[in-house]
Amino acid sequence: MTKSLSRRDILKSLAVAVPAGSVLDLIPLQAAEHAHKAVRQEKAASPTGEYKPKYFTAHEYETLRSLCQMIIPADAECGGAIEAGAPEFIDLITSENDQYQARLGGGLIWLDATCQQRFGKVYLRSLPLQQKEVLDLIAHRRNEAADPTMHTAIQFFSLLRNLAADGFFTSEIGIKYLGYIGNEFLDEFPGCPPVPEV
Repeated sequence: MTKSLSRRDILKSLAVAVPAGSVLDLIPLQAAEHAHKAVRQEKAASPTGEYKPKYFTAHEYETLRSLCQMIIPADAECGGAIEAGAPEFIDLITSENDQYQARLGGGLIWLDATCQQRFGKVYLRSLPLQQKEVLDLIAHRRNEAADPTMHTAIQFFSLLRNLAADGFFTSEIGIKYLGYIGNEFLDEFPGCPPVPEV
């Protein structure tokens, strides 16, 4: 008899600790789709149509949303990370993973503390140029060579970028953006088109 997987089992499979890189290197796409579906169902069942964070505080979640928007903004062609549900995706899988909680939660604390120290305000209340200044410090691994104390913050932002991309590209918006239409059955394979003669 096959044991059916619970929602918690699927979320735990999404939350496999990945030292560096995408969670999708190790988990099936179906598990990511399950997470997006769980978020959609929660929003549909909510009187306000909103997602309630499972791990992050309200302030941390707003910071997470702002960072996701910076990583993959919406444009004229397509919605961005917010519209794709990347913050919800990240919060949901982080709620099941102690290492993500430490790395992402700690990174958000570092971000606010650094902005408070430099500008006298937390990240969300800092000016856009001030936010960019701090993010530029942690957006590039090469900055660690100049300042080894940035290692943990750089690792935080690298993980966050990967998770935001995973959340985006496994969503309906992201899949449509990629132009993926699924596998199609072909009656015949005509081969490559002819190469024009020069």
